[in-house]
This record gives sequence, structure tokens and C-alpha cells, in this order.
Amino acid sequence: MSKLSQLIARVLLGHIFLLAGLSKLGAEAYAGTQGYMESMGVPGILLPLVILLEIGAGIALVAGWQTRLAAIALAGFTIVAAVIFHNNLGDQMQMILFMKNLAIAGGLLLLAVHGAGAYSLDGYLKPGRLAVDH
Repeated sequence: MSKLSQLIARVLLGHIFLLAGLSKLGAEAYAGTQGYMESMGVPGILLPLVILLEIGAGIALVAGWQTRLAAIALAGFTIVAAVIFHNNLGDQMQMILFMKNLAIAGGLLLLAVHGAGAYSLDGYLKPGRLAVDH
């Protein structure tokens, strides 16, 4: 069950970022996201990096490739996003979104500590995996 739960955790965490990055690719969505970022004091020129991180690290988590690195990058990104975009804690919806981001970051940090698990590219490519014990 442990092996399967690590796979499920990676897919559940990774798909959020993958879909978020893909949803920003349309011209209208891109412009809207860029405008929102700028309204919050974040340079819109950073949006391509955000999209690249969300899609690239999202795929990496789902596949279980470079999982620790992808999880750490996404955890940091998620905490920064919470602080910048959901800092009006007097607004109940913003408080919920802030706490959601922190919870996601917590799950990502667990992946960073424990790794991708057996059902992953990291597990498959692990040195010595195919070695035969005598």
C-alpha cells in the first residue's frame, strides 16, 4: 500500500500544477494571468517561468522523475504564491486559499523527504536496482 500511496500522492499533487500551467497557455488566459500578477506587484514578464515551472515540475512529479527537486521547487513556489496572492487573511476565501497552499506545500515537502517511491522513474533509474545479490 505504501508504494501505491506514494504514486497517488505524486499524481494528486502534480496534476494541480500541470493543469494550472496548461490553463495559462491560451492568449486570453495568459493576458489575464499576467494582468493579475502585475496588479499584485509581480512583474508579468515572469509568467513564462511560472508556466514552465508548473508544467515541467508537474510532469516530473507525476512521472516520479527528479521528484525531490521538483517537490522542493514547487513547495517554495506555492508558499511564495500564498504570501503574495492570498495575504488578505481577513477575507475567509483568501484565508482558505492561503491554508490550501500551505497544505499543498506540506505534501510536497513530504515528497521531497521521502522521495518518489517504487512506482516512479526515480525508483526505476535508481542505481543498483537491477543488481543481483549473491
